Amino acid sequence: MAAAPVKTLTVAEQIQQLNAARKIVLENASYYDRIVKGILPIIGPSSPVELRRWGAEFLAESLSSPALGNRDKENLTVAILDTLRLLVESPNEDPLVLKASVIAAASAYPIAMRWIIHNSYHKESWESISAIKTRILRIWDGAPTPVKICCIKFAQRVILTQTASNGMEQKMGGLDVSLSMIPPNHPLLDPRLLEAEGAGLLDRLLAVLQDNSSDALLVDSTLNTLAVLARTRPSTTTRILNKVLDFNPLKLANSPLTPKTKVLIKSMEKTTRSLLIHLFKRDPNNPLAPRMQQQIERLYGQRRDILDESSKKRAFVQPPAAEYNDAKRPRMDGGAAAQIQQRPPPPPQSLAAVYTLTNNPGLQSFDATQVPAALAAKINVRTLALINPAVLEQALNAIRIRFSTLYAAAAAAAPPQPPAINAGTAPLGVDEDDDDYEPDFYAAEDTEQILNKLDSAPPEVPAEDPAASAALAPLGPFKLQPPQTVNPDLALKVGQITSSRIFGPLPGLEEAAARKPKAGINRLAASSYDRDSWLTLITRLATRSTAALEDFSIGIKPEDPGNALDRPRTSLSNLIRETLYNYILEDWRRRIEVAVAWLCEEWYNDQLTKKSNADAPLHYEKWALRLVDGILTYTTAQDKVLTRFLAEIPELSRAVLGRLKSLCGDPTKVQLALTSLLYLVMMRPPVRDIALDTVADIWLEYEDARPLAGKYLLKWRPGFIESQQAQGGGAAPNTMIKA
Repeated sequence: MAAAPVKTLTVAEQIQQLNAARKIVLENASYYDRIVKGILPIIGPSSPVELRRWGAEFLAESLSSPALGNRDKENLTVAILDTLRLLVESPNEDPLVLKASVIAAASAYPIAMRWIIHNSYHKESWESISAIKTRILRIWDGAPTPVKICCIKFAQRVILTQTASNGMEQKMGGLDVSLSMIPPNHPLLDPRLLEAEGAGLLDRLLAVLQDNSSDALLVDSTLNTLAVLARTRPSTTTRILNKVLDFNPLKLANSPLTPKTKVLIKSMEKTTRSLLIHLFKRDPNNPLAPRMQQQIERLYGQRRDILDESSKKRAFVQPPAAEYNDAKRPRMDGGAAAQIQQRPPPPPQSLAAVYTLTNNPGLQSFDATQVPAALAAKINVRTLALINPAVLEQALNAIRIRFSTLYAAAAAAAPPQPPAINAGTAPLGVDEDDDDYEPDFYAAEDTEQILNKLDSAPPEVPAEDPAASAALAPLGPFKLQPPQTVNPDLALKVGQITSSRIFGPLPGLEEAAARKPKAGINRLAASSYDRDSWLTLITRLATRSTAALEDFSIGIKPEDPGNALDRPRTSLSNLIRETLYNYILEDWRRRIEVAVAWLCEEWYNDQLTKKSNADAPLHYEKWALRLVDGILTYTTAQDKVLTRFLAEIPELSRAVLGRLKSLCGDPTKVQLALTSLLYLVMMRPPVRDIALDTVADIWLEYEDARPLAGKYLLKWRPGFIESQQAQGGGAAPNTMIKA
């Protein structure tokens, strides 16, 4: 019997299977190695273009995935270098394939360099990555714009790898591969040649700014890559700043200002100014800081003068025609003419015009009802908080003058009273010899209209009428209805919304202009509207707002014991504490001061609670342990900020210091844990005993930590090691010691 023919899958069916494989690795990163190596034979240069596009994008996605560790990425990089080289070197390659391949090469270059540094025998990897680099740098200038942008990113990675580092990336927990990692006698890598190549590549990258290019995409891409270089590679900062300060993003303003030109100018100016502001804030003591500040102000002023249409003169508007074009012009003498010339302008004819304080036609025609109420309230509160009182008073006076003008105009527009008829005049009260008489443009009322008006008029009530006096008597006091009772479920939901919204203003608040000395525990919570003041307010809302009210939680009523098993005991303070805990752990290295301030407030509140009610719940120990556990989860060997955190919190217990023992499970973090404990032993004598007990426990439990721990114990607890070697050790009692 003949064998059944093997079914050949179409390209669409193959891509469908590949998408299913991608879904698997997104759910479980452990399959990356198996799937990436399995698809390499079907995404080569001879494969259909659809498969090559999918494969190049998947390689770039795999190498940049945060779910993979550095070791896993090294294995993937070594496996895909040959395929990546074939895709890059393929002539007339599809632009989408080339773009994704360059992005993958940008992620692979520092990883491959790290592999080659530690595995100098693997010459094939160095040859492949060198060929990829040479090919990308050769096609950089002639490639389409999307590929050029990817080449700029690749050049940034090469410069970062082939330049000496300041250790910032390593401190922040990232992958920092730099020239400093290469040993002088490496058989494959020559630090001097790599450094020279990196310097030349930086000059090529800055050539876009030096030539004052008008291509906004290339300019913005270049400027966005320079921030990382200037921050992590100090040797490049001066060259980058000089080129950025000499660059003129407003060069296109000399050409006709079409809508496209305006967009390009705005984009390049904003990116340049943002980069200068970022570098100025990071290093305000830089010798070029005055030039940076001057350039920032100059760019902002020139952009406003060129593109802001509100500063231009308004177009001439033809005045409306007179209401009565065919009416006879009245004759007047010189006095009457002068009186009309001195008459004030006509008052505004609408309520919106009365309160309008701007002459900008665009702002006057803006429909403010389209702005959401929440956003309008936020804008109003912020504006009223920052407005100059003198300017506000001037605006109010202008509105008062408009109201006075309206009242005067209304009184003047009242219909005139009919003149009295005397014997010496005609029946209408007009002299027969007055040739300039013109009748009023008021329609005369007939008899029926006059009678209807008299019938519909309200009856006149004399002032001395008792009924009228009773009607005009003052009303009684007005009382609002009592509010509706809020059920526990709604109160819990509202509390959760409140605890999340209280952190809403933080992203928009600015950092304090200068570091101010802390005023202590009794300082004002919001002496200024900056981020520190708002965070102080949040910590006090969490710790002091419901002090001594813990029994009246959101989820339970004390008089309703039946709810005790149905709803969790969640108070508003605990909701704020939970949100504050998550806020700190989002960026705990930069927000360590917030964590210390919060624990100081918790400790202070616990001390007051102990004096007033000994049975009330305490919170400091619970949240201190949670913060330590959260911080230790993301701690690296270079995070000396952990030592600062332990040194500044107000109280340390055996449980808190016991958490440091978990760091010793990683040999790279042993020194950090023991150094932190040694600092406490030397600088905080009240906790010296429990710190030394923790060091002793580490000596007993972790063999890798015994050399360093034994060194500290020999100095601060002599005889301990000998006694333990002879008869073993015991645990110290669990006590709380204040510092």
